[in-house]
Amino acid sequence: MTTQFNCFQSLKSSPIRHHFNNSRTLFPRRSFISATIKQSHQHLSFESKLDILLDSVKWDDKGLAVAIAQHVDTGAVLMQGFANRDALASTISSKKATFYSRSRSKLWTKGETSMNYINICDVFLDCDRDSILYLGKPDGPSCHTGSETCYYTSVFDSLYSSQAEENKLAMTTLQSLEATIIQRKEEISESSTAKPSWTRRLLLDNKLLCSKIREEADELCRTLEDSEEIPRTASEMADVLYHAMVLLSLRGVTLEEVLAVLRQRFSRSGIEEKRSRMLEGQIWVSSTAQGEFSSWAQQSL
Repeated sequence: MTTQFNCFQSLKSSPIRHHFNNSRTLFPRRSFISATIKQSHQHLSFESKLDILLDSVKWDDKGLAVAIAQHVDTGAVLMQGFANRDALASTISSKKATFYSRSRSKLWTKGETSMNYINICDVFLDCDRDSILYLGKPDGPSCHTGSETCYYTSVFDSLYSSQAEENKLAMTTLQSLEATIIQRKEEISESSTAKPSWTRRLLLDNKLLCSKIREEADELCRTLEDSEEIPRTASEMADVLYHAMVLLSLRGVTLEEVLAVLRQRFSRSGIEEKRSRMLEGQIWVSSTAQGEFSSWAQQSL
């Protein structure tokens, strides 16, 4: 069964104005150029636009380009392969990450045997147009070894650490923090005479954790109200994130789930989002009331 994902549109940076001797005719704004190109392409069919796009890629002498798959929510680099013209076209049409196998000389779709597809949300080309980025949501482990990503060997650990960690995933900052919190959570059951870490104390005391989240959130707001220095705002936001992620761990909610909710919200307007929440609330109240009625009826019978 094919899973559909709603991905928000890429955020475009503000157009940069180029000036030369205060002349805008020699160096027009990028937004004007983009609009002109867009207008000239409006009358073209999708197939024609796709051909133009594929022609713009700088394929190597074997007709290939590096294709990297990245997790749309966590930012984790999942895997790297090669794509040719047909592989990129297939990825765009099927919304499944597709590569070209140099050893087998054929196209292959990630997940065609394991069912761990990478569902594509968008595709990016780099500035030189000789590298492709597949931005998507994986259905499961991306590595054939069963690892979350194909990148789990740290070169620095191998060179500089006497006790290199095996299968250490290349994580983003927030992923690393989440992994540390989960580790502290698992250590709670272990008997230890050592002084408990702050994270462990928070995991063991719900009231302390909630009070810290409220405290840190208030301090973050004060940086705006009191016009404090910018680094102070960043510091307070870091505290809010950390304590909130401890709560997430206690609730069994992953950061990926939170980011997925944000992605879905940004894919629709605020009015649609609010209407959706109201509908979800009505459904929850309805189901709760129905459940209570069923329970009452069973007790009464």
